[in-house]
Amino acid sequence: MQKSIEVQGRTDDEAIEIALEQLGLSRDDVSVEIVEQARSGFLGLKNAPAIVKVTYDAKEERAEQVDAFLTGLFDRMDIDVSLDIKEEESAISVILTGKDPGALIGRRGETLDAIQHLTNYVVNRSVSGRIRINLDAENYRQRRNEALENLASKTAGKVMKYRRNMTLDPMNAYERHVIHTALQEHEHVSTFSVGSEPNRRVVVAYGEDKENSGRTERTERTELTERTEQTERTTGTDTTDSPQAQYREWS
Repeated sequence: MQKSIEVQGRTDDEAIEIALEQLGLSRDDVSVEIVEQARSGFLGLKNAPAIVKVTYDAKEERAEQVDAFLTGLFDRMDIDVSLDIKEEESAISVILTGKDPGALIGRRGETLDAIQHLTNYVVNRSVSGRIRINLDAENYRQRRNEALENLASKTAGKVMKYRRNMTLDPMNAYERHVIHTALQEHEHVSTFSVGSEPNRRVVVAYGEDKENSGRTERTERTELTERTEQTERTTGTDTTDSPQAQYREWS
């Protein structure tokens, strides 16, 4: 993205030097246009300074890139969305607000996750030093976590009451992780996962099944790692910010 500034000086060269000093750039990094040349007034009175326009390539700030990308994306999707972007030291948080939040979130957050992953890839692909970009709408992520924790608690109660295992609906890796974490310190139930993606489910078991629990954790870590690496090899993309990668970080 190109930007420019106009600077005055007693001569053209002095104006250019002032501009370069302000920008911290060298002469080879900019293009210069003489807007007005210095002029001497009658008897040395009312001298007119030189004015130069210096144009340079400015690197967009990450927040500006996020804003530009998401604005263009939602325009193409024909969705009216306002963005609240907050930049922190190692992350950028974006709150999406629109007339139809369901269209932004999608089924079980799938649309929101896809937009977040795409934004991370586009913004981070051409710069060194990654920064995490987190998207949310209508406080969905916190509400979803709370709902999963409540589900874990209620299911554990039923397992204890009826003294039999219960199998939950299919969940993605991160959601299964929330269930496992919510019940990992429970005295009377244990959890493990069965099945394969996309129909992998959490089983809340009566009593302690340490063997299954430990095997589940190791299996899910291995499967997630292999699947993520395979995606990177196939697509040539970085999946650091996918739900699977987030699961590895949070687990």
